[in-house]
Amino acid sequence: MADKCCNSNNDAENTETRTDSCCSSTNLEIKQENTSCCSSNKDSVNSFNSIPIFIQTETSCCSSNTSKETDKELEKISCCSTSLPSEKKQETTNCCSSKTTIKEDETLVKTSCCSSNEQQTISNALPSREKMAYRVHGMDCPACAKTIEKSLSTLKDISEVKVNYSTAKMQVAASHVDAFIPIESEIKKLGYSIEPLDQKGNIKTYEIEGMDCGSCAKSIENHLNTLSTVKNVSVNFSTGKMKIEHSDSVENIISEVSKIGFKASLQSNKKSIQTNKNKSDNGLIILSGVLIALGFIGSFNGISPIMSTILYAIAMVISGYKPVKSAFYAIKSRSLDMNVLMSAAAIGAALIGEWLEGATVVWLFAIGNLLQTKSIERTRNSIRNLMDLAPPEAWVSVGSEIIKKPVEEITVGDIIIVKPGDKIPLDGEIIQGESSVNQAPITGESIPVDKEIGDIVYAGTINENGSLEIKVTKLVEDTTISKIIHLVEEAQEQKAPTEAFVDKFASIYTPIVFILALAIMVLPPILGFGTWGDWFYKGLELLVVACPCALVISTPVAIVSAIGNAAKNGVLIKGGTFLEKAGAITAIAFDKTGTLTEGKPKVTEIKTLHVTKDELLSIALTLEDYSTHPIAKAIVGYANEKGIQPKIGELFRSIVGKGVQATIEGNIYYGGNLKLFEEMNVSLDDVKSHVQEIQNKGKTVVIIGTQHQVIGIIAVSDTIRETTASTLKALKQSGVNQTVMLTGDNEGSAKMIASEANVTRYFADLLPEDKVDAIKKLQNEGHKVAMVGDGINDAPALATADLGIAMGGAGTDTAMETADIVLMADNLDKLPHTMKLSRKALTIIKQNIWFSVIIKVIALVLIFPGWLTLWMAVLSDTGAALIVILNAIRLLKIKE
Repeated sequence: MADKCCNSNNDAENTETRTDSCCSSTNLEIKQENTSCCSSNKDSVNSFNSIPIFIQTETSCCSSNTSKETDKELEKISCCSTSLPSEKKQETTNCCSSKTTIKEDETLVKTSCCSSNEQQTISNALPSREKMAYRVHGMDCPACAKTIEKSLSTLKDISEVKVNYSTAKMQVAASHVDAFIPIESEIKKLGYSIEPLDQKGNIKTYEIEGMDCGSCAKSIENHLNTLSTVKNVSVNFSTGKMKIEHSDSVENIISEVSKIGFKASLQSNKKSIQTNKNKSDNGLIILSGVLIALGFIGSFNGISPIMSTILYAIAMVISGYKPVKSAFYAIKSRSLDMNVLMSAAAIGAALIGEWLEGATVVWLFAIGNLLQTKSIERTRNSIRNLMDLAPPEAWVSVGSEIIKKPVEEITVGDIIIVKPGDKIPLDGEIIQGESSVNQAPITGESIPVDKEIGDIVYAGTINENGSLEIKVTKLVEDTTISKIIHLVEEAQEQKAPTEAFVDKFASIYTPIVFILALAIMVLPPILGFGTWGDWFYKGLELLVVACPCALVISTPVAIVSAIGNAAKNGVLIKGGTFLEKAGAITAIAFDKTGTLTEGKPKVTEIKTLHVTKDELLSIALTLEDYSTHPIAKAIVGYANEKGIQPKIGELFRSIVGKGVQATIEGNIYYGGNLKLFEEMNVSLDDVKSHVQEIQNKGKTVVIIGTQHQVIGIIAVSDTIRETTASTLKALKQSGVNQTVMLTGDNEGSAKMIASEANVTRYFADLLPEDKVDAIKKLQNEGHKVAMVGDGINDAPALATADLGIAMGGAGTDTAMETADIVLMADNLDKLPHTMKLSRKALTIIKQNIWFSVIIKVIALVLIFPGWLTLWMAVLSDTGAALIVILNAIRLLKIKE
């Protein structure tokens, strides 16, 4: 009957199918004609009285856990049912259903329905789902992820929310696009922030030129938020970037930004599309300076005062046009930035006849802005320069030809050719050739690394010698260098605790001083204390002093410089918060295996009995050559290095938990542990004490012999890294009080490694959960603790520590995503530099903050005796800001 039926977990008997495709469950006496029905694991009553008889013809229906109650005939509806408590006639239906209850005598005609776990009327079909991905900022534990999931799930039309704490990513599914609108505000209520990851829509990134402190960024945000075409906008002063969701043209957005006094350029996927810098700015500043000088000199040489005033006025217009224009739009968008304060001071000076003061104010302000902008660009370029490391094009092997292609057009699996001296354009695996590769841009290693067939290479690294054929393993946007750039930019955008505090302080300080300035202008003269002119002038000075530019800029520039320096040296610091934490660390705990040690067993000792060393190694090589055990590989590798040739062996056999055996030249040889030879009653008098002595050092012993005698022993152990001892010594010199080793090894092994590594203390015989207790013990002793591991196996300890540091992050996505700080190279060399850099950054941040505050206090004190002039007030602000920036830039030059 051309039947095709698949039944699962059914109690049914006598099932008839005709031209069917059926997968059903717990249904009895089902008759189906021209039916396509699939259901499984349904909960229904197992009795003949409760299971209906279905007659289904050309039916299409899919549903789950739906309760439908209706007595009317439904046409062209989407419906899914099973376990129906009565007879139903369903025509032209295709049904896949579960746990559905429908009243009797319903006829479903031309029906198609899919629903799940919800009470709904038949007439409502489930709409198609829209999906969005976000990055969530501010989560500090997995419970945060659960809180966000539960909160967003209550929003209307949101069908699914998944938040991954480890990657800080959130996936949201909704019934329509508008359902995503309230998500951002809901997230903010919970104390977090989100960033859409899918930027294919109207979210664009622009680079902003001309910002010299955080208030500039706020002014741009406030101005653009007044536009109806702008949905949301975020400007980051540290990175000089603006992320904006708008429905306007790019040209209009750039125009609006220029109105407030800054330059915007749209950023492409690879590099920024730079606007032409207006070189005339320098000329205008020089011109206004010359005019001020002419007016000042002329006033002593008999020139008319009116002529001097005209020269000052022209100079004010030339230098002051830009800040006054910016001030207008700042006030319009309810911002109180430095442009407003400086413009008010300059215009006020002109109103009371102090034209020289007013002209000098705007001229000094323009010079200060120019120098600040140039200085800040140097710090931002420390990361932008990384983008130029990987070449934009690559030679691709296509059949018998070699074609040059843009890297964006190259796909995974393509074969690229890299000539000696060229940069490697994409991450990949070497399939032909050998060379030395300079990996300094990724790992910070100064010595080139030898690469051969099967090794992984990274985009941006340099092929020193030898032509390479490389199979591409990652697209241009997924390469290690791209991820480093992305993560570092993210890190620069996140505010450190100190920066957040300073910003909050400045937001309170500025309006208070502004109101105080207005009060000083008005109240004393009204009360009869002095003249209007004197107090108005003092109020103008206070307006200038109210600008907190140097204070606000003191922290972010230092953090950006430090993170940029670290990135160039193969260290990825995930944000200012972690930079600050690193500077306060007093104890560092290290996982032993793979961190302090190589993580690969090596032959460390050989003792021979009755045979030569080469003979012993030849037999051992023959025995272990077919084994995949790490210890066997260590012996084979050592023998191969020594040029030892294996013997002819046969009848190889593995003895589980004890060793291996093989017949070599007619004799049976064994390689294994002490237990194996004890069970064979082989005399161990000559070697037993030596074996125990080696084992007490934490080494593994492989005994080689026959059923009658032992011919030698080979000791294998995990060796300490060459750089470990020097690294730990450098850490102590950089201010880390305690270096601690955590290991699961026995006491003897731990003690030996600890003495070689020169750690302060160690904890032995630890399980993963015990490592957490060791970290907590150090914290209870008053230490700020960093944990160094591989970012995966030591996850609990890394999470418990105040700072998690992963080693060997190059090519390891998990380590790059989860750790607070990532050492890109597979060694500890860069750790002392990281700690030194962090401590220096903290010192410079404190210096900048104190310097900025002291300058402000001095300026405020000098106002009231009348010793401070307007131009001195401007100089104290822009000059202090410039000194702060230059002090922070020193972090870019710190070397190992």
